Amino acid sequence: MPETLNKASAGAAETPAVTPVPVAAEKPRSLWSDAWRDLRRNPVFVISAVLIVFLLVVAAFPGLFTSVDPDHADLGKHYLGVPSYSHFFQEDWFGYDVQGRSIFARVLFGARASIIVGVCVTLFVTLLGGLVGMLAGYFGGWFDSLLSRITDVFFGIPLLLGAIVVLNAFTHRTIWTVVLALGILGWTQLARVMRGSVLTVKQADYVQAAKALGAGTGRIMFRHILPNAIAPVIVVATIALGGYIAAEATLSFLGIGLPPSTVSWGNDISSGQTVIRTAPHVLFFPSAMLSLTVLAFIMLGDAVRDALDPKLR
Repeated sequence: MPETLNKASAGAAETPAVTPVPVAAEKPRSLWSDAWRDLRRNPVFVISAVLIVFLLVVAAFPGLFTSVDPDHADLGKHYLGVPSYSHFFQEDWFGYDVQGRSIFARVLFGARASIIVGVCVTLFVTLLGGLVGMLAGYFGGWFDSLLSRITDVFFGIPLLLGAIVVLNAFTHRTIWTVVLALGILGWTQLARVMRGSVLTVKQADYVQAAKALGAGTGRIMFRHILPNAIAPVIVVATIALGGYIAAEATLSFLGIGLPPSTVSWGNDISSGQTVIRTAPHVLFFPSAMLSLTVLAFIMLGDAVRDALDPKLR
């Protein structure tokens, strides 16, 4: 028995010790990497992103889809009845309007003006509203009260009504005057969202630590607060982009936005409203493209909101 125990202990002593294999630590994921992972798996995001990319290509290169001049008029094709589907992607696919112009070409070229207005207004209000909201939320006190009251004044002006008043002051209206009119009245919502986000973020421990280490105001605001407070602003701006496209079409429909010489969905909808019974295709196709574009950006905003909101995870 002792001999057996000695052999067992000797065998145990001869058994080499197993060295644990170090496991590589997983790299911590940030909010943006988690959001991108969720977005790629969200069918709503995929569908809306594909639609938006297609619309951007159409707006940037409409000549890839048609070789017809949208302003070319042939009165012999005046309200050429039912659209012809015999020649896909040809000039007669959507029919013709009152002046014999190709509706298909005008729908494609009209995407440029509408999307330019929507994107430029969104960038303008995001920069202006984000800056005002960040300054108000970070400094607080009387400065916050002053900026908040100014924001409330602009917030009380209806967007479309105020834009009509501003645009009436211009005798010659272009895309940039429409952008200016919508931009100076549409930044208030972004400012409020940014202010609330900054008020939450600036209480975080890493911001207090940066202050204790002597970091400057600019570094704290743009290196520590802004990257962590911008997510709600991006969500609101993405959803609002579709609203600005619709607002431009509304102003053009009323004859206050882009001039009639500019190819735009709003102008074509305005010209087609009087013949909705006799030639509904003149009104239908630009309206459908406008609705599809607005829906795509709203869907994209909803998908981004679901990905960036931690409460929805």
